[in-house]
Amino acid sequence: MHHVPSVPVSQLSNAWRACIGTGRMGLSLWAGHGEALRLAARDIGFEYIRGHGIFHEDMGIYRETEIDGAKTVRYSFLYLDQVFDSYLDAGLKPLLELGFMPKDLASGEDTVFWWEGNITPPASYDAWCELVEVTLTHLIERYGIDEVATWPIEVWNEPNLTVFWKDADQQEYFRLYERTARAIKAIDERLQVGGPVLSPGSDEWWAPFAAFIEESGAPIDFVSRHAYTSGPAQHVPFGVYQTLMEPAALVNQFAIPSQYLADTALAGLPVHISEFNTSYRPDSPVHDTAYNAAYLAPVLAGGGATGVESFSYWTISDIFEEVGIPRALFHGGFGLLTHGNIPKPTYHLYSFMAQMGRDILALGEDHLVTRHEDGRVTVLAWQPVDGSPLTLNASHTVALNLPVTGGDFAYVTRRRVNETLGNAFTAWQRMGRPAAPSRRHMEALRLAAVPALENLALPVTDGRTELTLELAQHEVTLVELIPAVDHTEPWIDDTRIPGYAK
Repeated sequence: MHHVPSVPVSQLSNAWRACIGTGRMGLSLWAGHGEALRLAARDIGFEYIRGHGIFHEDMGIYRETEIDGAKTVRYSFLYLDQVFDSYLDAGLKPLLELGFMPKDLASGEDTVFWWEGNITPPASYDAWCELVEVTLTHLIERYGIDEVATWPIEVWNEPNLTVFWKDADQQEYFRLYERTARAIKAIDERLQVGGPVLSPGSDEWWAPFAAFIEESGAPIDFVSRHAYTSGPAQHVPFGVYQTLMEPAALVNQFAIPSQYLADTALAGLPVHISEFNTSYRPDSPVHDTAYNAAYLAPVLAGGGATGVESFSYWTISDIFEEVGIPRALFHGGFGLLTHGNIPKPTYHLYSFMAQMGRDILALGEDHLVTRHEDGRVTVLAWQPVDGSPLTLNASHTVALNLPVTGGDFAYVTRRRVNETLGNAFTAWQRMGRPAAPSRRHMEALRLAAVPALENLALPVTDGRTELTLELAQHEVTLVELIPAVDHTEPWIDDTRIPGYAK
């Protein structure tokens, strides 16, 4: 049994919910996506939201037309305003990624994703900078500089990959970064700009990027990187299977930017992990599972200790179209929520984390214990998994000796999610995997997605109590202990109630 101290050992960082991903920005115009934002704001409390495609054609910001040899440029913010209004109305701020290239402004025709985001440099850097300036000036006029100055602005997305930046041309990206960063700072020095938004496995970019910034004097306020732990895609029709590294590999990736930049001029800059997940594919079934939640539990519990400003789960919703229209309700999508906003097990992990206190009393390989200001003690516990396809043990025991102060006993509530409880994916499998569930199916899936709830009372002796949790396979559980006092009046005799059994 693990003895949990009564004195906090540290504070729980808010980096785990500082940001959430959204796919491409235009999808936020969908009613279902707006509902996802509102649900996550209520249950989790994300602070920022990040997505691709602010300058994609479906947002309609930049258009050129030519009549009789005379070119006219039109800027339209009709859709952008609707998207950003929906973010702010849900209590979210944008972490603003600048990209991809408007086709009318692009130097080539290379694209990425089913929705064809153009990945080439601008045909005119002056026109690109004007686009950035006009867009940010509009946002400042609409929301105020005090608000917009709180939004980190990333220049592009994963330029180290040929699929996201033409030929992964490093020097061309450095040019894009410097021109863009200077254009942003020319609007207002308070605006925050950063990069290089690297994918995993490309940390050889850090040294030349730091050297470029130092030599050029280009402005920079933060750095960003992405983190995933999946192996190569094993393709099947309309999906992939992948192996995973251990969960600790994700936390190790969070720490990489600070490690690589420690002896450079960029040392000490804030770090945003602006995308992370198990798999980097939007059609990998692991995303739908309780395994995914158990795998990520130690990451959310301990990732903030790396000192990063944020690590942003990719993404909030299965309303997402990188590889096309989803083939079925459950299809391995990135989302915490399905189409129709049914919570997946990983959504419940996030909602459980939102119930944790600020003071950390203990952090172990299978538990996080916190205390709130009002004396409540909260325990997040999980079955450890190592990334392998099979979890050999079907159950796991967590035994804790906990401090409880201010009560005669502890009233305990427990919420559980595992392979069978609080798990709509398992219910969907059992109903035959309907690609387009009926309304009755959807109602049944919503019921299946509710975490199981238990309650009991535990005795307290000398300010401590013992809690033993039997976890089912791939379980994540949240336990809250409330100090309680017995107010039973002496005349009460429950045995006189018909059918009463103590």
